[in-house]
Amino acid sequence: MGKTKNDLAWEKLFNKYNILSQIEDKGFFEITSKDINEFREARLATKFDHRSNLPKLFKDNNLSILPISRGGYIISSFEAYKEFNEINKKIIRIPFPSYIESIEHENITSESIAINCAYVSGILSDFLQDDKLVPTVSGRMGSNEFSFYINNTNMNRDVMVTVSNSQIEIDGGYEGTESLALIEAKNSISEDFLIRQLYYPFRLWNQKITKRIIPVFMVYSNGVFTLYEYNFQEPNNYNSLVLVKQKNYTLVQDDINLNDIKNILYNVNIIEEPRIQFPQADSIKRLINLCELLNNNEMTKEEITTTYDFNPRQTNYYTDAGRYLGIIDKKREDGEVVYFLTDKGKKLFKVDLKSRQLKFIELILKHNAFNKTLKEYFRIGEIPSRDNIVRIMKGSNLYRINSDSTFYRRAQTISSWISWMLDLVN
Repeated sequence: MGKTKNDLAWEKLFNKYNILSQIEDKGFFEITSKDINEFREARLATKFDHRSNLPKLFKDNNLSILPISRGGYIISSFEAYKEFNEINKKIIRIPFPSYIESIEHENITSESIAINCAYVSGILSDFLQDDKLVPTVSGRMGSNEFSFYINNTNMNRDVMVTVSNSQIEIDGGYEGTESLALIEAKNSISEDFLIRQLYYPFRLWNQKITKRIIPVFMVYSNGVFTLYEYNFQEPNNYNSLVLVKQKNYTLVQDDINLNDIKNILYNVNIIEEPRIQFPQADSIKRLINLCELLNNNEMTKEEITTTYDFNPRQTNYYTDAGRYLGIIDKKREDGEVVYFLTDKGKKLFKVDLKSRQLKFIELILKHNAFNKTLKEYFRIGEIPSRDNIVRIMKGSNLYRINSDSTFYRRAQTISSWISWMLDLVN
């Protein structure tokens, strides 16, 4: 896989400042924005919201980077990220207030609109169990000064870091009678997150007010708001966060029922297989989420890989899956591959949520291997076995699948996409 701009910039920085041997001697290395700017704009060269976004040199040496002042950073073997833990699959349905006209809740395109939507619909007050919530703080601010302990994985012990007036950003702060909830919002699905996004705002406001501070992470995608409440059990320990609760919400819309799906299954016209790699992308939710992001902006292959929680191989798998369904396409611009939504892809985001989900189902069921697998499900009453799916695939004239092992890997995609359709039925 080719190197990203961040990989190349950090290679030069590691060479110029002898960063690895400095870390070996002192346990850490401090660097300024000015130093980084020589090779790449510091804002872009230090924004790694997920472990998968880290440059190769960081991954290979088990390193991460944290801001410690307005223009300063520290690099060390910090345990900086936390995996998401979905403990609750149930989706709570909340009506959207009929008098609100200025939010198109069927088509949320930004994190700020998602937070406003969660507030006006009462999702936030339900999740935080507080009906007196009001929006108070948000935006960029200085962190003030504080120190904290963080686990250094190479030394296998906690080390102390001091932060002085680093810039922080709060997506939404909502105060109730007894607490202030600080919300970090994302409109992309990921495996993990950077703890700093919750921890620095928590430390700032924990010093400023007497009320309890509740750090909340909110992910919005395809009509579902997933909220995670955390607690830093030791306020001065970066790694002391524990998940208190997690809930999923959706704004009430018409239900999808089995008949809706069967209606598509038995009436759709099967198309000839496209000359595009058969999908190896197990999460249809992440494919839809990628389409949501492309609906806002075209993205280069590198932008998808460095901002979304994908490695380069996953970027290929998921963009190819979108191309297979005819909703994503690619072009070359200034020597880079750029991905964008086709007209068919754009239409998906001009309809209400139920219609969108049904349209995705239709696009999938136009393909023989998916269509026959779902028919087999209805015949036997369970998702067909991998062997059974492979048998269907082998009779479906798929493009360039040669080995049995590839058939079995791709069968997993069919199985998980079919499960996603069935899970839409309440």
